[in-house]
Amino acid sequence: MIDKEWASAQQAVADIADGSSLAVGGFGLSGNPIALIEAVLAQGTADLSIVSNNCGVDDWGLGILLGARRIRKMTSSYVGENKEFERQFLSGELELELTPQGTLAEKLRAGGSGIAAFYTQTGVGTQVAEGGLPRRYAADGTVAVASPVKDVRNFAVDGTPRDYVLEEAITTDFSLVHALRGDRHGNLVFNKAARNFNPLAAMAGRVCIAQVEELVEPGELDPDSIHLPGVFVHRVVEVGSDIPKRIERRTTTTDGA
Repeated sequence: MIDKEWASAQQAVADIADGSSLAVGGFGLSGNPIALIEAVLAQGTADLSIVSNNCGVDDWGLGILLGARRIRKMTSSYVGENKEFERQFLSGELELELTPQGTLAEKLRAGGSGIAAFYTQTGVGTQVAEGGLPRRYAADGTVAVASPVKDVRNFAVDGTPRDYVLEEAITTDFSLVHALRGDRHGNLVFNKAARNFNPLAAMAGRVCIAQVEELVEPGELDPDSIHLPGVFVHRVVEVGSDIPKRIERRTTTTDGA
């Protein structure tokens, strides 16, 4: 019987080497695979190229790898919650491939589905397609590396000709994801907003490592409730339901409001 359970997060990430590329799940701080991220931090892995919707905050999520100078490049759609990210990017210490959110999601899904590239309207007429977006700054504040020009073609969709820009799929050496439940075959169920990027990141990794709050026996999950089949998942680590969880900004009403 296929058994993908690993004893600990440390063992599961032990072969992530310096210079590896990672697709990391999470939407804001929802669904961050924090146990796996902390294990990567603890083993000292560096020079990482990471694809994730965002880079956490200064002291949480991917922000702890960033603060330890372990990340060489980020491919993200939103980077506005991390002051250290801003500092490293503007000082030339970090490379950033800024990507529209829906495009990033589809690039991950395409990579996991064996699709090399696709055309989309998103970004047509902007620097996303025309090139020139800063990817890395020099120490003097000038642009050292800029995004390239992308192929744009015209297609008639629903009888209306429109321009579309070519976007290449993303695959990575590893992916790190968080799920609410999983079984030892690797089938996963995600909870609410954590489902936004975790399944896509999982698909894109050649080796997918999943931390799950609850690990059950094969057959216990309703097949109709499974969000990601085990064919995409290679290692599963149970971390428990009391694992710390954070949100970026807590907003509450005052009494009587």
